[in-house]
Amino acid sequence: MAVGVLALQGSFNEHLAALRRVGVKGVEVRKPEQLDGVDALIIPGGESTTMAKLAHYHNLFPALRDFVNEGKPVWGTCAGLIFLANKAIGQKAGGQDFIGGLDCTVHRNFFGSQLQSFETEISVPKLAEVEGGAVSCRGVFIRAPAVLEAGSSVEVLADYPVSLDKLKSVLPDIEGQEDKTGTEAKVIVALRQGNILATAFHPELTSDTRWHTFFLKMVKEINAEGSTQSSSKSNLDSDNLEAKTTFDLPIFETIAADGR
Repeated sequence: MAVGVLALQGSFNEHLAALRRVGVKGVEVRKPEQLDGVDALIIPGGESTTMAKLAHYHNLFPALRDFVNEGKPVWGTCAGLIFLANKAIGQKAGGQDFIGGLDCTVHRNFFGSQLQSFETEISVPKLAEVEGGAVSCRGVFIRAPAVLEAGSSVEVLADYPVSLDKLKSVLPDIEGQEDKTGTEAKVIVALRQGNILATAFHPELTSDTRWHTFFLKMVKEINAEGSTQSSSKSNLDSDNLEAKTTFDLPIFETIAADGR
């Protein structure tokens, strides 16, 4: 199996390293024709506007949209989530192009500027059910987006509490978001819809490889479903999903006294 990683800008090296740790070949993708040689694609975090300009320069958008529309597995982290959303708010002047395919509304910089980046524990029961381990994971949020609304076909894998005032400031007329006190709401930070996985945070910047193995099992599942249509699709050997203990890039696990 070969998993492509869009290598225009951002944390693509960290994703490639995580793939190596779970025994899977990662391939840097910068040109449309390189998508033909991969079974799945990861769109990393980075600066979404810059990534969009580079994607335009390399004429990647048509090929990326075809890749998604053909049902091939795609995982977007942070900026990758923004690329995959059908609708986005909070864009820079002039906007940017999207790949689309994920039925949701994302706010581009919901959690604020670079200085407001943070780390926190996120409840991930579905991830624990599939991959084992703790029922929470470390979420690294760097100028992070958040999903404000999602369609009925979207499976929410993780959410994060925010103030209701914060949510209403970017999305008026919120209904059904209040908790018992009427002061808090939640935004979605991890979700799946069919062949698309998206996370607002950066799993590649931690030692926890469960999101990568979760995605690889998605690839196996999707390839198995399409095996009757194409004999060229190969299944993933589950023995390759066991993480190694040697890390070849820095990973961030430090937790400050305030938990961030």
